[in-house]
Amino acid sequence: MNMSGIAFGTTDWSTVPRTEHQGDAGVAYWHTQQFGEIRVRMVEYTPGYVADHWCSKGHILLCLEGELTTELQDGRVFTLTPGMSYQVADGAEAHRSITAIGAKLFIVD
Repeated sequence: MNMSGIAFGTTDWSTVPRTEHQGDAGVAYWHTQQFGEIRVRMVEYTPGYVADHWCSKGHILLCLEGELTTELQDGRVFTLTPGMSYQVADGAEAHRSITAIGAKLFIVD
């Protein structure tokens, strides 16, 4: 990845518009910034959230609050707590997000 054409800047995430994304259960709230081809998001999942799809997009994801369970399509399951992260490439293991208690995440993809 080449991060070019991005001037120095700061982001006050509380001022970035929020969009709502329904899961099979619960809701995801996204605050999204786009820097060229790089999407950066602050995402909040409500308690009981279950993603409505298997995702094949690559991400670098950091858990800031709560607890996130990531299920891979092959059956493996990983749990992140604050301070933990995962990374996955585009087109690699399909995955989906689940949280019983809610989670706040910082995601770059």
